[in-house]
Amino acid sequence: MSLKNNIESVGDYALLLKRVLSKPDRLSEFFKEFIKEVYKLGVSSIWIVVIISFFIGAVIVMQIALNITTPLLPRFTVGAVSREIIILEFSSTIMCLILSGKVGSNIASEIGTMKITEQVDALEIMGVNSANYLILPKVAAFVAYMPVLVIFSMFTGIYGGYLICDVLGTPSVETYVYGIQFYFRSSLVWKSILKSMIFGFIIASVSAYNGYNVQGGALNVGKASTNSVVINSILILLTDLVFTQLTSTPQ
Repeated sequence: MSLKNNIESVGDYALLLKRVLSKPDRLSEFFKEFIKEVYKLGVSSIWIVVIISFFIGAVIVMQIALNITTPLLPRFTVGAVSREIIILEFSSTIMCLILSGKVGSNIASEIGTMKITEQVDALEIMGVNSANYLILPKVAAFVAYMPVLVIFSMFTGIYGGYLICDVLGTPSVETYVYGIQFYFRSSLVWKSILKSMIFGFIIASVSAYNGYNVQGGALNVGKASTNSVVINSILILLTDLVFTQLTSTPQ
């Protein structure tokens, strides 16, 4: 894709957002769709968040425990380092990369299918702002539910580490818990939640843009779904880099 096409895509995305972020014509209809999307995009994603977070949390603690063997570092360092990794990066950034595959492809394929079957055109003919009607509930629902998914991920990731300490006994459960509590800052949790909400907006809006601009047949819907996952992954990592730089405090 040429530079010109990339610039045009950014412009088209901005114009679509302008239509999406306008006031809904019927608030009652918007809230009804909002609740449906909360369940479809958010609640249905809890199981994958819990399963992945549990096992990744256990692996993180196991790897840190096996590799931090120097007597110069106390064993509670395992809990403290695991907490930072799980809260700051895994439960927000890595989890959103995973959700971009599940949620992003779902949004792109759903809207793309409506586009090629001319349902979007039918809404426009009836005088409905199709972008606002179809996309805004998805974006609002996913962004609003992201804090819930992140909190579930944090809890199950730390609990997975707790169980692996209980099984292996190194470090002990008491030492691990002490490390989790050691110099804990609640600002880390709020920073992770804010970051995940930004990522949620990127996932939902970019996927909707790719689906909304599908042209052709069913094959192009699959391409749009794939493109949305790839673009979301790049934007999430880039945004994470910028966000971390902006919010980091020099020691």
